[in-house]
Amino acid sequence: MNKKTNKKKAVKTKKLVNKTGKLVFPQTILKPISEFLSSRLSILLKRKKQVDADDPFKDTDRLMDNASPDADAAEQFGHAKTAAIKGEIDQKIKQTKKALGRAKSGKYGICEDCGKMIDTDRLSVYPEATLCTKCAAKREK
Repeated sequence: MNKKTNKKKAVKTKKLVNKTGKLVFPQTILKPISEFLSSRLSILLKRKKQVDADDPFKDTDRLMDNASPDADAAEQFGHAKTAAIKGEIDQKIKQTKKALGRAKSGKYGICEDCGKMIDTDRLSVYPEATLCTKCAAKREK
């Protein structure tokens, strides 16, 4: 790279650093991301309600007395499946809320462990990411 390109890059990076020296993105950049995450959150909350309504244990018409073993087994399996799906949705809701909070504070796209920028490819696939790939791998070990 030549000196002119390096200077432009330094100026762009300088605008993203706050008074304490930490990397922060302006709200103009983060507003569309916040809107996307908010819409994703509402979809997840609706999906959670749908899954909860499909829980066989919530069915008011289900037989409480003298249920046949196969009907009881189907209810148990259906409830376990519903509980697993709700657990996954709850985890996604938690991650989405966390990412939304980081977007509102200007920290979206910055790894919460190391403070470096999260790769845009990772964010495009997993917009709720709050860790870079290296830090996420460290946590998984």
